[in-house]
Amino acid sequence: MTMTTIDINKLKNDYPLVRDLVDLKEVVWFNPNVTSTDQGLPYVGLTQNDVMDAQARLQRFAPYLMKAFPETASTEGIIESAVVDIPQMKEALEKRYNTLIEGQLRLKKDSHLPISGSIKARGGIYEVLTHAEKLAIEAGLLTTEDNYEKLFSDEFRKFFSQYSIAVGSTGNLGMSIGIISAKLGFSVSVHMSADARQWKKDKLRAHGVNVVEYEQDYSIAVEQGRKEAEKNPRCFFIDDENSKTLFLGYAVAGLRLKHQFETLNIPVDSEHPLFVYLPCGVGGGPGGVAFGLKLAFGDAVHCLFAEPTHSPCMLLGVYTQLHDGISVQEVGIDNITAADGLAVGRASGFVGRAMERLIDGYYTIDDQELYNLLSLLNKEEGIQLEPSALAGMTGAIHVSQAKDYLQGLSLDSQKMHNATHLVWATGGGMVPTDEMQKYLAQGE
Repeated sequence: MTMTTIDINKLKNDYPLVRDLVDLKEVVWFNPNVTSTDQGLPYVGLTQNDVMDAQARLQRFAPYLMKAFPETASTEGIIESAVVDIPQMKEALEKRYNTLIEGQLRLKKDSHLPISGSIKARGGIYEVLTHAEKLAIEAGLLTTEDNYEKLFSDEFRKFFSQYSIAVGSTGNLGMSIGIISAKLGFSVSVHMSADARQWKKDKLRAHGVNVVEYEQDYSIAVEQGRKEAEKNPRCFFIDDENSKTLFLGYAVAGLRLKHQFETLNIPVDSEHPLFVYLPCGVGGGPGGVAFGLKLAFGDAVHCLFAEPTHSPCMLLGVYTQLHDGISVQEVGIDNITAADGLAVGRASGFVGRAMERLIDGYYTIDDQELYNLLSLLNKEEGIQLEPSALAGMTGAIHVSQAKDYLQGLSLDSQKMHNATHLVWATGGGMVPTDEMQKYLAQGE
């Protein structure tokens, strides 16, 4: 069903929250259709085994990554980020919103992942590695028993140079795919939407990536990338909207977080709930991470997606049940936001449908508030993120204020006292200093 068959006024009457979305108000919606993990997982169409397979593939590539990207040597070629406590920020948020947050507030620093400094270093890099492995195995140059360090050679670069990769991106996915593809030897084109930051384009070009710029938004960049790939049988298009491979690259984060929490002695169970706040653009990154978290922690984890008020595509799609059959532009929202990584008008239909029973809630946040929180986090904790990465920061406030929601989950004050609130910081580790100063200046 598409919007051509739908009356916007009727939509606003049937789904009252749409009025607030159109008025660019900050909204919070807890999903009444959320089910138990066991009931929800079959709808994803992927399993624990698929995630284990992805984890094993990343392990095989670890020797190559250590060689190609020496910054991964300290983690033995595994691209992973730290979990840190942010107690001063918690206090500052409580004061700012006049709301007590029970439990601990922590930050997952995907913002500082090696290679490309964002959550996209999980899915984007994983998909390119999967494609490279397939090509090399089919050509008889590689077996899964080999030491993959051998891929870091002129022989393999020459082999991969016969092939090309294309992707459409608002910035961070393009960064991760461009950098890893160019390093392997692929010819790579990144189709960048109007909202992509100049420094990201510059960085990609410095890595030898062909950057194609558009004056339109994300969906046009993706469409053009897809068209380019169709013309060339040796060009592989990475589809952020529908790729299960990307999704699995993100999902590995769930298994790893479980291990991290065990190491840090952070319990997660029915008495110690975990709330995770994930910034959402097209949905692949947060959807994949949430899937991995549900496999790792079951009903003890509760995931919420956060979007800018100007680009609430996933909330709009899931709430109206139209998924990718509706875009924010079709209801009169401009999709122009400072949160460039989240500037997406139409959500992934695959992720929206696969995960709709497993995501507890969705909320939106105003652009100015992203800058305010960016500035506040820097002041309180000395951590610098890009605007879109702050979208998760108000999640713990919304959950703390939602008494009916918590009651529905049978989470009393004692259990909430034991809770962990995890803000997933999605990007910012590679923002140039002068650019970061501009962000900070726009905060209060």
